[in-house]
Amino acid sequence: MNILYGVPGEGLGHATRSKVVIGHLLSQGHNVCVVSSSRAYQMLAANFPGRVHEIRGFHLAYKNLTVSKSRTAALTLRSAPENLRVNFRKYQELLCDFEPEVVISDFESFSFLFAKWKGLPVISVDNMQIISRAQLDVPVPPAERQNLALARQIVRGKLPRSHHYLITTFFRLPLIKERTTLVTPILRPEVLALTPTRGEHVLVYQSATTQKDLVVQLQQLPQQQFRVYGFNKEENHGNVQLRAFSEQGFLEDLASARAVVTNGGFSLISEAVYLRKPICAVPIPAQFEQFLNAAEVEKLGYGRHFTAITPDNLKAFLYDLSGFEAALSTYEQRGNEELFAALEAVLAGVGRTAVNE
Repeated sequence: MNILYGVPGEGLGHATRSKVVIGHLLSQGHNVCVVSSSRAYQMLAANFPGRVHEIRGFHLAYKNLTVSKSRTAALTLRSAPENLRVNFRKYQELLCDFEPEVVISDFESFSFLFAKWKGLPVISVDNMQIISRAQLDVPVPPAERQNLALARQIVRGKLPRSHHYLITTFFRLPLIKERTTLVTPILRPEVLALTPTRGEHVLVYQSATTQKDLVVQLQQLPQQQFRVYGFNKEENHGNVQLRAFSEQGFLEDLASARAVVTNGGFSLISEAVYLRKPICAVPIPAQFEQFLNAAEVEKLGYGRHFTAITPDNLKAFLYDLSGFEAALSTYEQRGNEELFAALEAVLAGVGRTAVNE
């Protein structure tokens, strides 16, 4: 089957997950053409030469560590004319070189609009749709209600009336909309190959643009060893080791960590859950999806959810690691088999519908 696959360029989480799915589709004999932007395009183009087209994507703007709605709107309006010109040219290229039968989108708009223009079915594969297609089971505090309303508005408007929605998630919620299937998170082969052990260090992943006093906060727990990624530096500060980015080094530290401290990002939380690592989640402000992931971590007993990294918060988290480990021991996931089976079933249904028509 000829498949057009859309991957957003914002961050590399979508790209690393889509890389797994694209590789599976190719292994099953499908012909896949990919559209993406920014760093995601570069990564995917290197892995699938000749199959990836560059488009202009949508980017979030930040102010004081939170998503700025006004700056994002201004950035979008300023870049829209040039982006439309580039993307329209890409439409023309695809029409000449490739005749897709179905479109798969990982929360990416270009491929969706192309599908609607050509009358093609769209399959959504991402974790964001859970915000609008499932019944949330965690309390939403007043400070998060506006963020929830905005997130739902964005999600509902992103890929409306798709043929099917495959939602990757480490937590199960009741579905409130049809044509929706929950599947376990997409895990890259490098993570599936890891053998988890219980070392003495705590892995910390925080962007250098978030908590400025992070090292000072961690130094106030001198009995604990912390390996910190996100600053892209190699420095020792007593019990705190800053690590430059290295995928192999990060994975080794993740596999051997006694616990993980991170924001509310879906990819690392999913990997930590799979490896049964207790999680201290500190979501980036004004990003409801991160709030939801962190709240579910605490609800499921997999760890704690805090608004900041402080010595007292870390002590409270580390004190109860055995309880978190017990809860995590019940989590089950067999690689990516659940997603692959669900995706192939949906594609087979699309194929049968096309034949009948």
